[in-house]
Amino acid sequence: MVTTNQPAYFTKYENLNFTRDENGILEVRMHTNNSSLVFTGKTHQDFVDAFYDISRDRDNRVVILTGTGDSWIAEIDFQSLGDVTNPREWDKTYWEGKKVLQNLLDIEVPMITAVNGPALLHTEYILTTDIIIASEKAVFQDMPHLNAGIVPGDGVHVLWPLVLGPSRGRYFLLTQEKLTAQQALELGVVNEVLPQDQLMERARELARQLAKQPTLTLRYTRVALTQRIKRLVNEGIGYGLALEGITATDLRNAQS
Repeated sequence: MVTTNQPAYFTKYENLNFTRDENGILEVRMHTNNSSLVFTGKTHQDFVDAFYDISRDRDNRVVILTGTGDSWIAEIDFQSLGDVTNPREWDKTYWEGKKVLQNLLDIEVPMITAVNGPALLHTEYILTTDIIIASEKAVFQDMPHLNAGIVPGDGVHVLWPLVLGPSRGRYFLLTQEKLTAQQALELGVVNEVLPQDQLMERARELARQLAKQPTLTLRYTRVALTQRIKRLVNEGIGYGLALEGITATDLRNAQS
């Protein structure tokens, strides 16, 4: 039985909007002032706790993750992340970067991502989910890492080669290739491509279809389908972020 009470975390995070229906379908919408999300140090921190809160809420039976406006995540405020060339400050990013993926994968109900527009950073979040549908306007790229001169080690190095295959995945990251929604469909990254105005209704339709299953079936199917992904992420995320941090520190030496 899904309760109708609104959990405290629904109003806890300024960059996330939560709604849940009577079937236990939770919609999580990322935003900045109700427009497309600008990723910041605060969102990097808050998403760790938010995904943990979602994972421990037993009234959630299916989760839909989406963005707002024209993009999924396409902008980042680098200054807000602090001095990433300082190892003590990078340690915070290192810890949060590990925990955010672990907490996403610990959400033990099916997850749907509705990619409403360009996804240029933190696409690893998308690849932890079970069903990925995209607007015709969506594009996929790992934009920030090589632009900043640092290793793409926050999970994209694990998940993109897993989805695309080792050779194609490395090419995608090293060339900062942009994949259109159609290319992503053909390569098996996304499952469906839809007009922008049909995206969320299709996500909800898929969620309602899943929600017909018994709750334990939903939970344990997610557990079964993510077991290997969790192992690969746990093996690779700390190492990748450590290498990313070393190259961030090297930026200080290059500038001095």
